[in-house]
Amino acid sequence: MAEVAVYGAWASPLSKRVEIALKLKGVKYDVIEEDMSNPSLWLQNYNPILKNVPVLIHEGDPVVDPNVILEYIDETWKVNPIFPQNPKDRAKARFWIKFIDEKCVPAVMAACWGRQMVQQMATQDAFNCLKALEDELSGKKFFGGNNVGAVDIAAIFIALWLGVMEEINGVKLLKHDKFPLLARWVNDILSCRIIQESLPPRDQLISYHRIHNPNSFPPGPGNAPMMNAPFPFPPR
Repeated sequence: MAEVAVYGAWASPLSKRVEIALKLKGVKYDVIEEDMSNPSLWLQNYNPILKNVPVLIHEGDPVVDPNVILEYIDETWKVNPIFPQNPKDRAKARFWIKFIDEKCVPAVMAACWGRQMVQQMATQDAFNCLKALEDELSGKKFFGGNNVGAVDIAAIFIALWLGVMEEINGVKLLKHDKFPLLARWVNDILSCRIIQESLPPRDQLISYHRIHNPNSFPPGPGNAPMMNAPFPFPPR
């Protein structure tokens, strides 16, 4: 195994966060692909509490939780910082990452995958979340300013996975006329070479998630794929 390795899942936006951050830093790494329906003993050993991806291995030691991993990467490899250096701006970036994970992603998922009544209520929540991100982009190319930063990496779900869910379910949340800055950001972020190299092909994601989606699982705690990577987020 290389000095740096990532236990991940190809369709998981959380795994891709780690890979994007490492690529931005110019860090060479190996990827160990996990089948989250049958996690390897290695993964369970490195992440015995959550037993999910991603897990970063650095010099033989594991680092778990995608956002903890992002900060670890930024603190370990100083080149091309992804978090702001100013403490106040750094705290603001942490807030937006938390907002994306805990507010935006659940809202857009419910709006795309939820049962009819849930879907109707969630759509407005999703619009409100996207509007907040739209406002945060005012005057900036990326959430990180002129360069891709940690918030952009966390928002990669919006850039790719949201469009996949929209196509599969025949809904449209990220409307260009309603969220022009966010739509422009999606185009800009997906045009970045490092981002393109890190993300799975869109058509493969669509094919995968037509089968592995929340509506294909019987109701019950822990049955929906959102409760475990790769689709799309593990529990916090």
